[in-house]
Amino acid sequence: MTRLAAFGYGSLVDPRSAALTLGRPVHPPQPARLEGWQRRWSIYRDNLAAEKTFAIEPGGELPPFIIGLNLEPDQVSAGKAANGALLEVTETELDRLDLREVRYDRVDVTADASKSREDPEESFDRIFAFTAKPGHYAPQPPPGAVIVAAYVRTVEAAFAALGEIHLDEFRATTAPPPGVPIVEVRLVHDEIPDGNPRDW
Repeated sequence: MTRLAAFGYGSLVDPRSAALTLGRPVHPPQPARLEGWQRRWSIYRDNLAAEKTFAIEPGGELPPFIIGLNLEPDQVSAGKAANGALLEVTETELDRLDLREVRYDRVDVTADASKSREDPEESFDRIFAFTAKPGHYAPQPPPGAVIVAAYVRTVEAAFAALGEIHLDEFRATTAPPPGVPIVEVRLVHDEIPDGNPRDW
């Protein structure tokens, strides 16, 4: 049987977040690295026109854009590897992840993935990751963009659960862009598909 996995590098590292989308309990994912890829705050959505709109708390201002984590080829330093985790999935569950990652394309990264520990029982035949669609890729944050604090907390807690070394590496390689605030928000407009996060 073909074993499939998704490489999580943000909120999918969190088993609870992944379980929300997959509709089943999710075991703690397997730490892994993706050679030749980097994680950046380089995907955006129009907060005023997307399936979910958030207001900043307190005050109620509507930021024009929200940015999130993206995985992109590392054009700068050869051999760099984004850290993350592998989540075992089925073909049907990959389709569910496609619905969750609506602003991302699914790409095959099997050749680039390496596990943090070698265990034949944990090998996968094909590994996929999600990278920003061209229309949502932002090499630089658009004016007025914010980062949702709940997203940062979820991602950092997920990496901490993998081990402090993984959280330290996440923080060392994924600093928020200068001038982009991390804010508390509340949901004010909701057309969110079932299984998609509602907190960011």
